[in-house]
Amino acid sequence: MTPQSYDIIILGSGAAGLAAAVTAASHGANVLVLESAGVLGGTTALSGGWIWAPGTSLAHAAGIDTAQDSPRRYLQHVLGNHFNPERVDAFLDAAPRMVDFFHNQTAVQFDLGAGIPDTYSHVPGAGMGGRSVIARPYDGRKLKQNITLLRLPLRETTFHGMTIQAGADLRSFMTMTRNARSFLHVTGRVLRHARDLALHGRGMDLRNGAALAARLMRSALDLGVDWRVNTTVTALLRHKSAVDGVQLACGQIITARKGVILATGGYGYDTARRAQTFPRNDSHDSLSVPSAQGGGAALATALGAQFDQSAAAPAALCPVSQVPYPDGARGLFPHIIDRGKPGVIGVLANGRRFCNEGLGYHDYVTALLDATPPDQPAQSWLVCDHRFLRRYGLGIVRPAPVPWAQWQKRGYLNTADTVQGLARACGIDAAALARTVANWNTHAERGHDPEFGRGTTPYMRLQGDPDHGPNPCVGPIAKPPFHAVRVTPGSFGTFAGLACDGAARVLDTAGAPIAGLYCAGADAASPFGGFYPAGGINLGPAMTFGFVAGHHAATGERP
Repeated sequence: MTPQSYDIIILGSGAAGLAAAVTAASHGANVLVLESAGVLGGTTALSGGWIWAPGTSLAHAAGIDTAQDSPRRYLQHVLGNHFNPERVDAFLDAAPRMVDFFHNQTAVQFDLGAGIPDTYSHVPGAGMGGRSVIARPYDGRKLKQNITLLRLPLRETTFHGMTIQAGADLRSFMTMTRNARSFLHVTGRVLRHARDLALHGRGMDLRNGAALAARLMRSALDLGVDWRVNTTVTALLRHKSAVDGVQLACGQIITARKGVILATGGYGYDTARRAQTFPRNDSHDSLSVPSAQGGGAALATALGAQFDQSAAAPAALCPVSQVPYPDGARGLFPHIIDRGKPGVIGVLANGRRFCNEGLGYHDYVTALLDATPPDQPAQSWLVCDHRFLRRYGLGIVRPAPVPWAQWQKRGYLNTADTVQGLARACGIDAAALARTVANWNTHAERGHDPEFGRGTTPYMRLQGDPDHGPNPCVGPIAKPPFHAVRVTPGSFGTFAGLACDGAARVLDTAGAPIAGLYCAGADAASPFGGFYPAGGINLGPAMTFGFVAGHHAATGERP
């Protein structure tokens, strides 16, 4: 079998891998992307698509001051002893350059999240907006025949395959029965989606992570990047101490004159490594793509690379509910936005609240894990009334006018005429839940949450309902029937990973760079130490260190 040769070989086709490919190819490198799955886009294509990147020119143009010292102070405060100056400073320096490069020189165009605060918006250095960007919606037809290689979005987070973007688009869907303009917007989107399904068999109005993946694919095609799907790498090759190629499962050898970049998506489905690092692993569900089986870490550690599992949490945590379908399939719904709306609380089996539901999804799960006794399963229930269900939906249950009873019949949604009856249906302490709801209602009419302080920061208020007062995050649970959905620990991707330096080079167990070997995305240890300081802190480092790795591998220098 004749060996093939490229300048750079990249393993994985999510945001990190494709960002590295586009960056390297823009500097004249001959690039090959190898993907073990049959489609491109990785977990990125399933994601919300937000990218945390403070200090961009887009923010400055909008009049938002995002000086580097403020994000750094914020991260120092949030990360504490897990603050890694080299990796954090490398990220903060390169992130604005990454956004400028893609926005000005490729098909990846961004919109600014001007009104999105950092998660802990009450601590020093926190941003009140302008630190996040998202790829603009994209017409999938521009990929032509390559659209068939783009991973389809999650069934659970779309409406019959139609992606809905956070912000004005989502608000239109949430208010379509109460606002004529929203109704017209939603009607137009639904009709266009129906047309695309009829003509193309999938949605073509790509948004969120799907838009980012598609734009990266288009940019890679424009620069002549090669890719192969359904391709498994079994070994990294090293000559004269430098990684210079890969061996495939079929036995073929492909050489890389300037290096190999690992971006295989982390180890969300690596059962052995998860068992070693995940708390309550037996009750944990991953939202990563199934191909995220720790391939990058396994290949690198076989060459003496250092696997860093010192993060405060091993993964980007998110509460999930298991969704049963009529065909017997089961899906996972990530509870990102419903927890902060007015009129819902999260409780344990003892019937008591255990956290501020309006903080980040990562915080919800860490609080759940901390509050659950070791001899009990890690689970909680989101409890609401019928007014809440029809106005906002709950998990996979959509708001009005979409019917809801099917989810009760399938066992996803627990429903009862009384709070005590709901508790008994869920296996919750009935008397305790009645007291919890009564106590909540006593304060909710005045918009107060004296127990946990819902709605007291800009981030929390953004998660609420601006049309609800006096507190957009606090409302009573009073109108029967009452509903609950069981939620358990899940994660978007892993935080523990290969140790890397500021140039995205993989480090060996002695802390020295392994020549010719780079890493980005979930394969690399998160620069944020296992914390979730803002929305977009998975894709932010993925895009940024993919950009750094591609640039350094192609030129020998940092961008």
